[in-house]
This record gives sequence, C-alpha cells and structure tokens, in this order.
Amino acid sequence: VEENAQFPGGDEACLKWLSEHIKYPAICQEQGVQGRVFLKFVVNRDGSIVDVEVVRSPDPNLSKEAERVVKLMPKWKPARQGNKTVRARFNLPVNFRLN
Repeated sequence: VEENAQFPGGDEACLKWLSEHIKYPAICQEQGVQGRVFLKFVVNRDGSIVDVEVVRSPDPNLSKEAERVVKLMPKWKPARQGNKTVRARFNLPVNFRLN
C-alpha cells in the first residue's frame, strides 16, 4: 500500500473522536482497571470498517467498549495503491485511563 488508510482529519482527529465517544465501563472504573486495548480491522475501498478484532486487552469489558466504538467510526479515507483505492489492514490502540 502506497498510502495508508486514514481517519478523516488524521490521527489527532481520531484520538479526539475516540475520547468523545468512549464510555468507560463502570465495572472497570470501580475496580480501577485501565490500560490499552489493541484492535485490528480492515478499511474497505469505500472507507467502511469491517472485521474488527481485539488483539490484546487488559479486560474483556474494555475490549467490548473499544470494539463498539471502532464499529461506530465514520468512514475513513481508504488506502491507495497507485490510482486505485484498496482494502487495507489497520492496527489501532485505544487507551483507557482513569483520572
């Protein structure tokens, strides 16, 4: 892939979008569970996200929430190979941090 898939507005916009849409699971807050959930997914040629999969996670409740939010994301700018849009795998870490 010559040009990777990208969230509309870039990485900072992606982080902002995630922070606005994530609902920290109450059970994890109560138990003080935090950490990073690693997800992988495919960005289709039309920018839609499919095949969302949790690779690593500190807690199943955090996994569910990260997966839910990624599936809600707006369409991405698809990856490009030459002049054609192509399907591309993407890895995304989602941070859960208690303040």
